[in-house]
Amino acid sequence: MTINQRSITKTIVTYLILSAIAFLMLFPLMWLIGTSFKSPTEDIFAFPPQILPTQPTFKNFVTVWQSYPFGQYLINSTVVAVSTVGSNLIFCSLAAYPLARLSFRGRELLFALILATIMIPFQIVMIPLYILAVNLGLRNTYMGIILPNLTSAFGIFLLRQALKAVPLELEEAARIDGCSELGIWWNIMIPAIRPALFTLAIFVFIGSWSDFIWPLIVLDDPDYYTLPLAVENLAGSFSLDWRLVAAGSVISIAPILILFLLIQRYIIPTDVGSGVKG
Repeated sequence: MTINQRSITKTIVTYLILSAIAFLMLFPLMWLIGTSFKSPTEDIFAFPPQILPTQPTFKNFVTVWQSYPFGQYLINSTVVAVSTVGSNLIFCSLAAYPLARLSFRGRELLFALILATIMIPFQIVMIPLYILAVNLGLRNTYMGIILPNLTSAFGIFLLRQALKAVPLELEEAARIDGCSELGIWWNIMIPAIRPALFTLAIFVFIGSWSDFIWPLIVLDDPDYYTLPLAVENLAGSFSLDWRLVAAGSVISIAPILILFLLIQRYIIPTDVGSGVKG
């Protein structure tokens, strides 16, 4: 076997292994989507599993949409997720900028304390957060859901690392032109770390959209329910009809898939120093 043949064989084997791993990872999603389109006469637990429905129907989606106000749930989840993403992009970038670009006493200690909060499980702080939300009158409100996620230590860390990679020459040129620190943050740093901002936006959106525990704690008014709570209620309302639960789950995850497909091309890192000439 020649070197070229070995290379081709190695490439084929590599792609076969990667394809098998990808199939195993995507199989639950494919089974969920296939189940949502299956008719009541089809066995969803047949072995071997049958992903594609033999008699596809949209009746499951119609039943779920008519039985529950999924339109309102979509609006609730959208308001919460968009507000959470916006607050994280603003507050995390504002906190990350001085930690990355300014020199002051205690900077490293402050950054270490912020990172230390990542190790604190949410289960420890959810009761104090609930008491705070009740005292502030935020139960059954959008702000009550958004409150614990206004900013995140992970977001500050991610944007700090991105800001540290921005060439110093860009910052110095802005200062020579008389730009303030806030102006440098907005006009220089924010455009330079756009890929990191999009990455953070995806992580925050997915986390906020799929959050279940905190909305379950702070909400008891169905008018403010988010999609995860609505999907959980489907199991009890329809006596655990997995076709209807699958249809509700597909409605819930569809916006996340659409968002990722729309902005994935912006996540590719760009050369922030391309405009700097030595």
